[in-house]
Amino acid sequence: MRTIVVTNPPRADAALTDALAGHGVATVHEAMGRTGYLGPSIRPVHLGSRIGGSAVTVLSWPGDNLMIHVAVEQCRPGDVLVVATTSPSTDGMFGELFATALQHRGVRGLVIDAGVRDVAELHAMGFPVWSAAVSAQGTVKATPGSVNVPVTIGGQVIRPGDTILADDDGVLCVPREDAASAVAAAQARAEKEEATREAFRRGELGLDRYGLRARLPELGIEYVEYEGS
Repeated sequence: MRTIVVTNPPRADAALTDALAGHGVATVHEAMGRTGYLGPSIRPVHLGSRIGGSAVTVLSWPGDNLMIHVAVEQCRPGDVLVVATTSPSTDGMFGELFATALQHRGVRGLVIDAGVRDVAELHAMGFPVWSAAVSAQGTVKATPGSVNVPVTIGGQVIRPGDTILADDDGVLCVPREDAASAVAAAQARAEKEEATREAFRRGELGLDRYGLRARLPELGIEYVEYEGS
């Protein structure tokens, strides 16, 4: 494997990223045709955060956080650090000291397909993390990897500069060139959902609003009167 550090990759447009973050992962995911989701194994370490940023990617060996140290120098304000490993790992590769360094550089959060530790400290300092595991298991700093190369998490390819959205529902990758169209689609979906929300508040049923009632007989669903005593 070639081990490289790519400097100054293109970043996602900050205004588009912030607009997408405002809509949240679930809405943007649906608006994009249910694509880009990193899957349920990448979960927030603590609830209540919603971020969007430009991906700085790291490919590390399992149980080795050398390349995270290398990547910190490449981070800028508004970035999200995204770490993948060459094979599955749950070791605690990231903790409070890394978060302190990244906060100083204006990084908005971490997405890692491995383990993290110092969860209480991360929560207290307000640094949001989405990970595949929480583990006190330590790591080494010995094996070269790469920074700002395409990585894969949950079957999704993430390139440096792609938009990363993360909240309590998980993590989503929006390709950098699709950000503008994703914003338009997410806004349209949000407006449609608001209209539906108002209809439900008035008492309308999803069976009728979504045209499902007429489909029930086609699916073999019958209504029968209860005959108990």
